[in-house]
Amino acid sequence: MSLQVWTNCNAATLLAGASQPYGLIEDAALVVDGETIAWVGPRAELPVELLARCTAQHDAGGALITPGLIDCHTHLVYGGDRAHEFELRLNGASYEEIARAGGGIASTVKATRAASAQQLQAQSAPRLKQLISEGVTTLEIKSGYGLALEHERKTLSVARALAQSHAVDIRTTFLGAHAVPAEFAGRTDAYVDAVLEMLPLLHAEGLVDAVDAFCERIAFSTAQTERVFAAAKALGIPVKLHAEQLSDSGGSQLAARYGAISCDHLEWLSPEGARAMAAAGTVAVLLPGAFYFLRETKLPPVALLREQRVPMAISTDCNPGSSPCTSLLLMLNMACTLFRLTPEEALAGVTRHAAAALGLRDRGVLAEGKRADFVLWGVQRPAELSYALGANPRQQTVFRGRLV
Repeated sequence: MSLQVWTNCNAATLLAGASQPYGLIEDAALVVDGETIAWVGPRAELPVELLARCTAQHDAGGALITPGLIDCHTHLVYGGDRAHEFELRLNGASYEEIARAGGGIASTVKATRAASAQQLQAQSAPRLKQLISEGVTTLEIKSGYGLALEHERKTLSVARALAQSHAVDIRTTFLGAHAVPAEFAGRTDAYVDAVLEMLPLLHAEGLVDAVDAFCERIAFSTAQTERVFAAAKALGIPVKLHAEQLSDSGGSQLAARYGAISCDHLEWLSPEGARAMAAAGTVAVLLPGAFYFLRETKLPPVALLREQRVPMAISTDCNPGSSPCTSLLLMLNMACTLFRLTPEEALAGVTRHAAAALGLRDRGVLAEGKRADFVLWGVQRPAELSYALGANPRQQTVFRGRLV
């Protein structure tokens, strides 16, 4: 396999425990062998024999190179929109009131069920392209707007198809336990039974990389969520959880008991929940877009997460109801301005920690042996990625060692 080298750049490796902030290497060189990073370090230390083997040399023009960005929590495949509900909220209705009146997730379920796979793919592709245009090389897409086997299969299949037609890696998460569909109104336990019937079938078809649930007073109890987690564990599928968004349900402790790779939202997380997550190695995924869009006032306990050394990832939560956002760079800024993360914490949150939130150990940092997913940015300092509202300084993306 031929080698490629990038020089005339600064590299933010994002390696944990690095001596410099961001793991920054000034005047760096980065060597790629096929789909893998073969060497990264100061250009002056690049082994002569390795450079001699490089058949392609790229002048990065002074760019900053970071790992490819990772959007670790999205609901990107859905039908319709919920602009009308946005207007209702601005006129005083709460998210819960809208949901209990048949809006919210239920309205998106109706639109998603009505759409064909081809229509869903056509609606979802522009959202995906927007994320890719900002340097995203890996993202998660959840189901949860079908809530019946046929339609959950459809949305997960569309997510798989999108990965085949775009330069991006997509991880699929089965979120059958997202809401109770209308046909099961008042029979939540019976719907959980239906979810448990869907899961092994969809897993056998290769459509499920992880299992999620919405553990909340307007969704599923901890006991119901545990039934889903137990079924996932029996199949060897990793779990994650929408936890403590509207109240402290103890979902984070439950998720930690099942070795969850992430707990997401977490505005109402308790000290006990944070300690459980820390002990289990569970990543906290913070979703500033939903916090902003819903005009929430309860901040996630960032100081507690720092104290317990729980890694914090950042994501768009791209969805039609609470975060219709396709800009992960905007989420960097919101994480800093709304949640008071540092720019370094935010950037780690869309690279190293986001990879961990998806259970992926082969990406998220620039290091020998990691996958060659990285982005060239027209900025001088890493903090600039969190700084400028609406800016997109991406110059070039390299995905699996190939220029996008």
